[in-house]
Amino acid sequence: MIKDNDLTTGKILLAHGGGGRLMQRLIQDLFAPSFGMGLHAQQDAAFLTIKEENLAFTTDSYVVDPLFFPGGDIGSLAVYGTVNDLSMIGAIPLYLSIGFILEEGLEINILEKVVESIQKAAERAGVKIVTGDTKVVDRGRGHGIFINTTGIGSLSSPDIIAPHMIEVGDSIILSGDLGRHGISIMAAREELTFDSPIQSDLSPLNELVQSMLQEGIKIHAMRDLTRGGLASALNEIAQAANVEINLQESEISVCQEVRGACELLGLDPLYVANEGRFIAFVDHKNSDRAMEILQSQGQQQSSCIGQVRSKARALVTLENDFGQSRILPLLNGEQMPRIC
Repeated sequence: MIKDNDLTTGKILLAHGGGGRLMQRLIQDLFAPSFGMGLHAQQDAAFLTIKEENLAFTTDSYVVDPLFFPGGDIGSLAVYGTVNDLSMIGAIPLYLSIGFILEEGLEINILEKVVESIQKAAERAGVKIVTGDTKVVDRGRGHGIFINTTGIGSLSSPDIIAPHMIEVGDSIILSGDLGRHGISIMAAREELTFDSPIQSDLSPLNELVQSMLQEGIKIHAMRDLTRGGLASALNEIAQAANVEINLQESEISVCQEVRGACELLGLDPLYVANEGRFIAFVDHKNSDRAMEILQSQGQQQSSCIGQVRSKARALVTLENDFGQSRILPLLNGEQMPRIC
């Protein structure tokens, strides 16, 4: 974990699971200034222009325990995670690179299953894997498999989709229910059993996003709800856009099994990771149509969960049925070890 005063004292300590507010400070205070990333540091992907062609470019690394979990595995996670990052700026994913770091002694049948999953996921998402790399590390140093994927996509819309485009009055659309991925991983890792097994929501989001854009939905910003879940994503966007966001608790869907598991484990589902859910900030005139489109694509639990109230300050609040509000903060750490 990165201690709160480490960046000012010159001391940085990283530990498994560090994230939230402290990781955001590391990105903003160290990486972004050093690499000149600017606004790209606050996005899931970067905008590029090469010979008048507008492209999107992103990279991510995937570490998950266990490698196989209900609803997916590290292979499909690596493909869909990068596809979804490209989708969150409105890009059509086209090409991926795959880099494997394999631990000495890994069973070949496990690698074969992962590779087969990658192939199927790429076909489902409509992307081509065009290059890759493999490295082997000493036994005990690779946790089986680590995967890095880099993706390139084509920007289909001339409109910029980014936090600074958010306007007061925008509606916030959530594409489905929350918490399935994080709880499915925890259940598999800790060998927990529930009356109804919880499947990860792992899935590609590019078709959902493109269906909205093709119907003329004015999307100002998007974010997939991975590490840190809904609450963390909204806090990051609120700070990037300097806006106040108000959510309606009754409109946020969490299935009974996930809610029960969160109560058992002492977790808040609003901070639990997802791998097939996103939020979209849309012009309030488009909110009903946006939900109709998502529901027509099988996302029956999509909903309008809130609104951008003002640009006076960066804040996320949650209002219950009785009109009482509480602040949803950006956590200093994470509720659980990294699962994506």
